[in-house]
Amino acid sequence: MTFLPPSAPPITVAERQDRVAALAARLRADGLAALLVGPTASLRYYTGLDWHPSERLTGALIHADGRVQYICPRFELDKVAGLTAGAVAGDILTWEEEESPYALAAASLPEGGVLAIDDQAAAFIWLGLSRVLGAERVTDGGPLIVAQRSIKSAAEIALLTRAKAITLEVQRRTRHWLKAGVLTSEVKDFIDAEHRALGGEGGSWFCLVSFDDDTCLPHGGEGDRALAADDVVLIDTGTLVDGYHSDITRTYVFGQPTEDFRRVWAHEKEAQARAFAAAALGAPCASVDAAARDYLTGLGYGPDYRLPGLPHRTGHGIGLDIHEAPNLVRSDVTPLAPGMCFSNEPMLVIPGRYGVRLEDHFYMTEAGPVWFTEPSHSLDDPFGEDAAA
Repeated sequence: MTFLPPSAPPITVAERQDRVAALAARLRADGLAALLVGPTASLRYYTGLDWHPSERLTGALIHADGRVQYICPRFELDKVAGLTAGAVAGDILTWEEEESPYALAAASLPEGGVLAIDDQAAAFIWLGLSRVLGAERVTDGGPLIVAQRSIKSAAEIALLTRAKAITLEVQRRTRHWLKAGVLTSEVKDFIDAEHRALGGEGGSWFCLVSFDDDTCLPHGGEGDRALAADDVVLIDTGTLVDGYHSDITRTYVFGQPTEDFRRVWAHEKEAQARAFAAAALGAPCASVDAAARDYLTGLGYGPDYRLPGLPHRTGHGIGLDIHEAPNLVRSDVTPLAPGMCFSNEPMLVIPGRYGVRLEDHFYMTEAGPVWFTEPSHSLDDPFGEDAAA
């Protein structure tokens, strides 16, 4: 029994060119000269260039007329030229170490033109451009980027589906591999190897493994704990396929669950189901969080973010970043629209005892929400293997 769908093709240059064209149209409509994209996931989204952040600016100017200009240090020219050979075409502007990349970017803008800046770019990039252009000629490019990236194409959905299926299969294999005395670090190594074996880009960069009362901590404990009989096990992990993320959590017991744990686990599963059912087209993201949180409050948890209860948002957007806007949280009133993708993880924390998080993801369609991965079948049969037998 496996959960793997067919592999998905990578994003094409043609799709990235369409993204650039749509952005350019929005820049013109808003009276903006260009968008400066830093070495963030948005650089890969628009151009296909995947670059590591550093103290030196490497990025791209996307102009309102649709032109793309890459900016990089002169000594990185050959490397950037090689990487952009399979990316969206554009001239490469270079700067020497004693020169200002911000002046270089400014010189490419029309006189008086306003520059939108990638909201995920480092503060020093914003500050450098503001000093050269003046504060009145820079503006937040985040709304432009989020408006595009939050609506996933069919190709993106396929890549996300593949990534999540790989991680669900790794979660299943991990449960069968666990043994008394194994350390959390050893579990992480196993998960990383299995992700790679199935075609993911590894899992060690993001893998939370918690045993017993460490499961109370939403992002896990700091020690290297050994697994003991009847421990609660919480594993939250993911991988990458062509840069697109998975992020799946399973919670179960290595041995015999107590009746108290069974009750709380069932509450968690129902909260996740109610969040999914509330994801209606046009409804605000906040309504999904409310559905889970109100249900839990009615059972005596909380209220709000108080413990015992749900200490964080119900879900987050996901794509080229593992956490993307919009979010399933009280303050986010973004209307749900086809193509949006979210985690669904209304964790329950019982301080000093255990935490339960069941995390799966869904995407919005014209007919409503669709699961990327089926939620946990039951506490005793998390992956539905007994039910399928």
